[in-house]
Amino acid sequence: MSSEAAFDIPESGTYIRFGTPPMEIEMKVKGLVVDPISKMPIVVLENPRNEQILPIWIGVFEANAIALTIENVPTPRPMTHDLLKSFLEKLGIGIEKIVVNDVRNNTFFALIHCRRAEEAIVIDSRPSDAIALALRMSSPIFVEDEVVRKANGLKFDEKVESSEKLRKWLETLQPDDFGKYKM
Repeated sequence: MSSEAAFDIPESGTYIRFGTPPMEIEMKVKGLVVDPISKMPIVVLENPRNEQILPIWIGVFEANAIALTIENVPTPRPMTHDLLKSFLEKLGIGIEKIVVNDVRNNTFFALIHCRRAEEAIVIDSRPSDAIALALRMSSPIFVEDEVVRKANGLKFDEKVESSEKLRKWLETLQPDDFGKYKM
């Protein structure tokens, strides 16, 4: 078998990877911003070692779930990800890490790596849900290096000029640009 990883990836569910394990890059949530072109929320992950960023477009509800945790906003009743956290804790299941493990057709995919006693459990997830849960559980967030490489070549918009403007805008964001996420 070659040193390249081979994939058997069904449309949904779990998949098996053969060959060399992928390199995972630990990233932190740099913040949430709104795409000035599409008006959609973007969660921006950052590699703290080299300041490389990975923007992932997400839905408004998922952005709200992430923002509540980032901004330490208490809610009167548990939100969906808070409920998931409670279930996991009551069942004795911890989250070891989440991994953004693929990008296909401008759609990102993630896996939640859990552990219950000696049993490892891997769950397919949207990155936004995995990130919201990881933040609540204080679990590390990783991105496979191949995903970062592929994401650098993504077309954000049919108009190359708009894509380049957006990429430059994302790369020049400063900490003050993130501020409070407005719904």
